[in-house]
Amino acid sequence: MEYTRLGSTGLKVSRICLGCMGFGNAERWIHKWVLDESNSRPVIRQALELGINFFDTANVYSIGASEEILGRALKDFARREEVIIATKVRGKMSEGPNGEGLSRKAILGEIDNSLKRLGTDYVDLYQIHRWDYETPIEETLEALNDVVRAGKARYIGASAMWAWQFQQALYVAEKHGWTRFVSMQNHLNLIYREEEREMLPLCRAEKIGSIPYSPLAAGRLSRDWDSEKTMRSETDQIAKSKYDSTSATDRQVVERVAEIAGKYEVTRTQIALAWLLQKEPVTAPIIGATKISHLEEAVGALSVRLTPEDVTYLEEPYVPHRIIGHQ
Repeated sequence: MEYTRLGSTGLKVSRICLGCMGFGNAERWIHKWVLDESNSRPVIRQALELGINFFDTANVYSIGASEEILGRALKDFARREEVIIATKVRGKMSEGPNGEGLSRKAILGEIDNSLKRLGTDYVDLYQIHRWDYETPIEETLEALNDVVRAGKARYIGASAMWAWQFQQALYVAEKHGWTRFVSMQNHLNLIYREEEREMLPLCRAEKIGSIPYSPLAAGRLSRDWDSEKTMRSETDQIAKSKYDSTSATDRQVVERVAEIAGKYEVTRTQIALAWLLQKEPVTAPIIGATKISHLEEAVGALSVRLTPEDVTYLEEPYVPHRIIGHQ
């Protein structure tokens, strides 16, 4: 395993992050392909054995069940000081006018709920899941600053927004002397590269670590374009809305991933991740592994070195895509 600093912080994280959206309770969640606790625990344990110390979840995943499963597994398999736990706040957790969002009420209430579910006194990285258009960013940032000052989070991060919004948040935090975002969890992979236009240059300039989600485009980069459907590809309506199954250029990218994988005798997953790992300022792609083999493949990507010519060949077919993931 390789470790690196998260952005400009002194926090060292594994270059592969285990995303925990796939661990939960299908009866409490829109995604019916999630693993229950008994099937989630071996994956989490194997991640630790492979040297992964970075785990990302969210309060909204299976309406808290993901946090509960992760917290119990880490308590049983690891020492708290050796793991980096990241969770998120924003999504709808209850009915009523204050059941979601980034108000002071929501943040201060949800951090306590997340800590209880995770079975810990603090999280290492507390992230806003999306922008809240109904709450002033000043209110959100002051509440997050208070969470850090109370010792309930070590760092704060953001996810999936416009670059101008992220820049505004960084400016407001600096203006008031509040805790600054250190990471951006953005949507980035070989068939969705719109973040390269403004968000990645902003992160480089501000020394913000990027921890991309959906690095394999919900599995599309790991298999043949016309391959047999999986349960997730059949039932995940969010993934269906993100990726166009009729796109000729996306298909060409997938085919080139297969070519480069054949060249190096590695898997397509490893090529797609190797492309991300060489891109600045990517810290650690978030891998939504639901099988031990997924983890082993991901870790294997760390030893794959693409040439500049490989990178150009993989990127060449790309065309602009509509912006997705900010909602």
